[in-house]
Amino acid sequence: MEEARESDFRKVESNSYMDADDLDLSRLLDKPMLIIERKRSLDERTISEISIAGNFRNVESYENMFSPMASGAGWNTPASSTPHALETVPMVSEAWDALRRSLVYFRGLPVGTMAAFDNQSEEVLNYDQVFVRDFFPSAMAFLMNGESDIVKNFLLKTLQLQSCEKRIDRFKLGEGAMPASFKVLHDPIRKTDTIAADFGESAIGRVAPIDSGFWWIILLRAYTKSTGDISLAESSECQKGMRLILSLCLSEGFDTFPTLLCSDGCSMIDRRMGIYGYPIEIQSIFFMALRCAFSMLKHDTEGKEFIERIVKRLHALSYHMRTYFWLDFQQLNIIYRYKTEEYSHTAVNKFNVIPDSIPDWLFDFMPTRGGYFIGNVSPARMDFRWFALGNFFAILSCLATPEQSTAIMDLIEERWEELVGEMPLKIIYPAIEAHEWRIVTGCDPKNTRWSYHNGGSWPVLLWMLTAACIKTGRPQIARKALDLAEVRLLKDGWPEYYDGKLGRYVGKQARKFQTWSIAGYLVSKMMLEDPSHVGMVALEEDKAMKPVLRRSASWTC
Repeated sequence: MEEARESDFRKVESNSYMDADDLDLSRLLDKPMLIIERKRSLDERTISEISIAGNFRNVESYENMFSPMASGAGWNTPASSTPHALETVPMVSEAWDALRRSLVYFRGLPVGTMAAFDNQSEEVLNYDQVFVRDFFPSAMAFLMNGESDIVKNFLLKTLQLQSCEKRIDRFKLGEGAMPASFKVLHDPIRKTDTIAADFGESAIGRVAPIDSGFWWIILLRAYTKSTGDISLAESSECQKGMRLILSLCLSEGFDTFPTLLCSDGCSMIDRRMGIYGYPIEIQSIFFMALRCAFSMLKHDTEGKEFIERIVKRLHALSYHMRTYFWLDFQQLNIIYRYKTEEYSHTAVNKFNVIPDSIPDWLFDFMPTRGGYFIGNVSPARMDFRWFALGNFFAILSCLATPEQSTAIMDLIEERWEELVGEMPLKIIYPAIEAHEWRIVTGCDPKNTRWSYHNGGSWPVLLWMLTAACIKTGRPQIARKALDLAEVRLLKDGWPEYYDGKLGRYVGKQARKFQTWSIAGYLVSKMMLEDPSHVGMVALEEDKAMKPVLRRSASWTC
């Protein structure tokens, strides 16, 4: 997140884009909360037990209601755990206190959490704002704890902000774009609250967040899955919001690939780090958002058109990613032996990748057992770096086949020191340095080697690792990582990120009491305590979409 001056924001009086009835969010919070008996922990239950657990308020039938492609099986999740069930644990109690201190209120109602609540920092910058992507783990924690009203308020508020005019200089952004963040401005004299939304016009680099709309759709599905309240997703406002987001990313253009073309800085990695092109992080959550929207769109006149477009895109995207982004020992050897300048439909080296461009570190890093989705594939270019978020969401969304999911977890075990080290978890591996760092980052002083986005270790990624571990039946990996995090996170004041090859040092510019570090820990803890929670973010494999592919060389029975 970058510096953003308050004066740069487009200050929008709330009633200028919504009427008084829309502002009364409390009227929309009258749905009764269903309390369900706590599930046994993962140590007591097998993955197969979780998969065949009884349906919760027919949420699975809701997901299949409009989904001819749905598989029928599903991850079932309770409406909530017994509130405060883990809060007797001192570190958990401290985390909940810190998370609640970060709540942001609009007209008396909580609408999100600020990015960081660091009283020791002299510069606030934009860390006092509610970021769409940052709020996601906070929302998960609140849903798991039975506090769904906060999440519903957030979904409604950001949906209303979507209707704002979005203009950077003289250029107008697409109608469906969601804000990167928003700030609530309290006027004690007039006793009014105003929201200022940032769609990228205040960020360094002026890049609009491609991922915000995807996170919103995924969270809407998580809310529906957790609460059993399908009325929000079925409302005309949410249906329109989803269609507007989809219209941006499903529009036809000059691209020959089903992947989304992106600029640097458009996602969690919000500074120049060489991810321009078709980054795995965006493609994975794009795939996830498409599947979530598919399950929630109505089969009315407007919805049918988008459903058909989603089906076509999902088939093309899954084939493209599984075929061209996947790398294991066998595939690396194939690329190593590529011939170049091939012309015709029979070309093996379809992107004309030069074998000499394979970095030296990769040959030692790639184990014989394991594999992963590489960072980027475009003409004459493969970014072989490991990107954690993209690979974890490939597992959760079933973009990865079961064999590929297993191979990703194998890689984490085989390369534990490199990818986890002393503080989970590397956002990117490896770091770029020296001349390459100067060229790729533009000499960015914040993204020096093994720091921040350039090989830094981010505790927020712990919840994604945990969800992926539970989904693949490898909870012991998540427990090992959580044990590492618990040694230092609270003592260090919940830093935003850690520096160094092993993640040993608190980041040189890391904020303390970073909200998603706190929330990521809580979500990880609660998922391991009650693994049925993973159903909020884990999708089942769609058999109708599974292409005929060779097995990964790293997969074994």
